[in-house]
Amino acid sequence: MARPVWTGVLSFGLVSVPVGLYTATSAHTLRFHQLQRGTSDRVRNRRVNERTGEEVELDDIVKGFDTGGEYVLVEPDELDEIAPGRSRSLEISGFVDLDAIDPIFFDRTYYLGPKSKDYAKVYALLERALAETERAGVATFVMRGREYLVALKSEEGILTLHTLHWADEIRDPREEIPDLPTGRTRAGAKEMRMAEQLIDTLAMEWRPEDFHDTYRDKVAALIEAKKSGETVEKAEPAAEATNVIDLTEALRASVERARGKGGAAGRGAEGGGRGELSGLSKAELYERASAAGIPGRSGMKRDELIEALERAGETRKKRAA
Repeated sequence: MARPVWTGVLSFGLVSVPVGLYTATSAHTLRFHQLQRGTSDRVRNRRVNERTGEEVELDDIVKGFDTGGEYVLVEPDELDEIAPGRSRSLEISGFVDLDAIDPIFFDRTYYLGPKSKDYAKVYALLERALAETERAGVATFVMRGREYLVALKSEEGILTLHTLHWADEIRDPREEIPDLPTGRTRAGAKEMRMAEQLIDTLAMEWRPEDFHDTYRDKVAALIEAKKSGETVEKAEPAAEATNVIDLTEALRASVERARGKGGAAGRGAEGGGRGELSGLSKAELYERASAAGIPGRSGMKRDELIEALERAGETRKKRAA
């Protein structure tokens, strides 16, 4: 059972409930140690006094703000004292429509749970009310020495808390990106129709389980290959940029290719008549392709995985015969 990363009191109006905040996601990135080239010696980061060169214990480190010539030192207790109670209070300021918050504001997601069964009714009341009204509660709270703006949502019977960026943290894209298209950069009517047609042909249902971290698998395969003295196949080179002159032809070819493979609409219908494989998710197909040792599987789409597995099955049958 996971431990909460934060505990406090959630309140809306005069109603309050003790809650715990739980991490909603976990990373599966392969982590490497730092080694000195040509050796197996670990390279570690240490806290070192830049004047004496001596290592400093964590308890002897304090925060210092550079005011231009001298540092103002701040102790951890002093940070807690300037906001009494804030580090244990999660008060909803108001409620907004779910689609009112631009996705760019969302940062991290946490699960929010009642501190004990004694508070399950109050918790369930807020969760149900948010679900029925299709709104999110907006609040602020302090965690680990930082204040967060958050949105509380009802999702499948539980409350989720999403940390949000502050408004002044969002960068203006027109100031960050030098070559954004202007109003004078317009596609022709024919190109627009074909682009919309391509999007419709590739329409699909959102099923996150169909997607797989193929890069992590490639890294793991590279490690295993180097461990056993073997080589791995290199990835295909990145696609070249589409020339504006060839845009119409590229769109036409894309639509024909999508239609030829049944498009995402065909995939949604599971491509009837393709047997057991058609009923599997992309993740399940990938696992079977890995077990079968199918080369290039990490870059394959769902239909390509099915075709490769069918070919492998036919090859096995011929060999068995």
